[in-house]
Amino acid sequence: MSKSVLYFELSTPVEDNRPVYLTGSFNQWLPDKEEFKLSKIEEGKYLFKVPDTVKLPETFEYKYTKGGWNQVELDEFGMPTPNRIAKTRMGVLKDFVPHWRMDGENLSENLMPEIRLVSDAFEIPQLERKRAVYILLPHNYEKTDKRYPVIYLQDAQNLFNEDAEFKNWGIDKQLAVLASRGSGDVIIVAIAHGGEQRYQEYSPYNNPKMGKGQGRKYAQFLAKTLKPYIDANFRTKPEREFTGIGGSSLGGLISIYAGLMFPETFSKLMIFSPALWVSPNIYFDAIDFISHLPNKIYIYAGGEEGSTMLPNVEKLKQTFQRQGIRKTEINVSFDPEGTHTEEQWGKEFPKAVEWLFFK
Repeated sequence: MSKSVLYFELSTPVEDNRPVYLTGSFNQWLPDKEEFKLSKIEEGKYLFKVPDTVKLPETFEYKYTKGGWNQVELDEFGMPTPNRIAKTRMGVLKDFVPHWRMDGENLSENLMPEIRLVSDAFEIPQLERKRAVYILLPHNYEKTDKRYPVIYLQDAQNLFNEDAEFKNWGIDKQLAVLASRGSGDVIIVAIAHGGEQRYQEYSPYNNPKMGKGQGRKYAQFLAKTLKPYIDANFRTKPEREFTGIGGSSLGGLISIYAGLMFPETFSKLMIFSPALWVSPNIYFDAIDFISHLPNKIYIYAGGEEGSTMLPNVEKLKQTFQRQGIRKTEINVSFDPEGTHTEEQWGKEFPKAVEWLFFK
């Protein structure tokens, strides 16, 4: 056992009337022992000095609670965290807790967005077909007269549907997490994909193996038909600087294309694991991208998505940068262990929203 003096310095942006406790392998994981209660130094700042009467092992595990396991710390996505591991010789441990469980719930129901079906058969005149469209409104939408920025996301079936075949991003829960941090004031418009027509609609170009691309018409639908309708029927900030578009895989590909073709409409692109291999011509459109309007582009790529994913993303980034468009900001997020899954994109979603709209 070690008698080393050990300090725990904790920062947290979430304040309420609950005290904060330290628990771990050194006290049988009891979550509310008074002798392990942290002292509040100032708003969002806590300190705990291990008393001389407590003997810590050289290596130990620990967590923070607000009085019980139904009040335990959560990560930036509002999910449970793994045990923290430390050694007494560290002397001072500086930790950060972004969220706390409240009465057993990871997220406050009061912060969840309202999900509405705009139409289960919204007309796409450019393609002479219909599609389901949903809108996720901020939790305080009906209580204010505020206007909100908007991002248009592809593949609605995989964004918040608990019964989705390949799971879902969980954007409703992620928006609640963002709302708890003051970054949830954004409207999401979710457009369902066309099933067997998904490839054609999300591909801007013809492909000899996969058929004729209808991406140009689909992008026109987003910019010229859907957005005007949303702006006319909901309290949006319709200006381009408050309007984004995004998606994953093929949905990411068509979102890049729509941003290139309609820079006067979309200024913020959320691109996850884009299927750039499907349409190499996208690089030529990027070269021709001569808009001098300010833009922000957030691109995610995972190391477990195949050998071409990261090189293709880097090529796209360099293509933009070589154009010398100084007003375009590009943030590439790379996870070496990242996979091509809805769960992974869901984890990336709040990071992208905050960077695109609130930084």
